[in-house]
Amino acid sequence: MRKRVLAVDDSATMRRAVSLCLENLDVEVILAVDGSDALRKIVQGLRADLVISYVHMPEMDGITLTENLRSHPAYAEIPILILTSEASDQMREKGKAAGATGWMLKPFDTDELAALVTRILARD
Repeated sequence: MRKRVLAVDDSATMRRAVSLCLENLDVEVILAVDGSDALRKIVQGLRADLVISYVHMPEMDGITLTENLRSHPAYAEIPILILTSEASDQMREKGKAAGATGWMLKPFDTDELAALVTRILARD
C-alpha cells in the first residue's frame, strides 16, 4: 500500500516544494495550510504514515500540532518531522518535548529531505 505523508505549512510555496521533493518517492502527499487544518483532517479520519510540519503558522503552530497528534491514539507513534528556519536549541528542545521525531532546517536540501523521508518510511 502506498505511504501517505501529511505536509503542513502556511506557505503555499513551501507546501509545493515539499510535494515536488517527494513526488518521485511513490508516496501520496496530503497538504494542510496550518496545524488546525491538519488536525481537522485527522479528526475526519485521515491516516498518514509521516507528518512534516513547519513550526511558525497561524491558527495552530507545529509544536502545538505535534502535542495534539501525540495525544491522538492513531498518531501517538507516527513519525513527525519538524521543518523550520528556527535553529535555536531551545526551540529544538520544545519540539522534542512535544514529541517530534526529527528536525530539519529550512531552506532544506531536496535530496536530504527525500532521503530522510525514505529512511523514516522504511522503518515500518
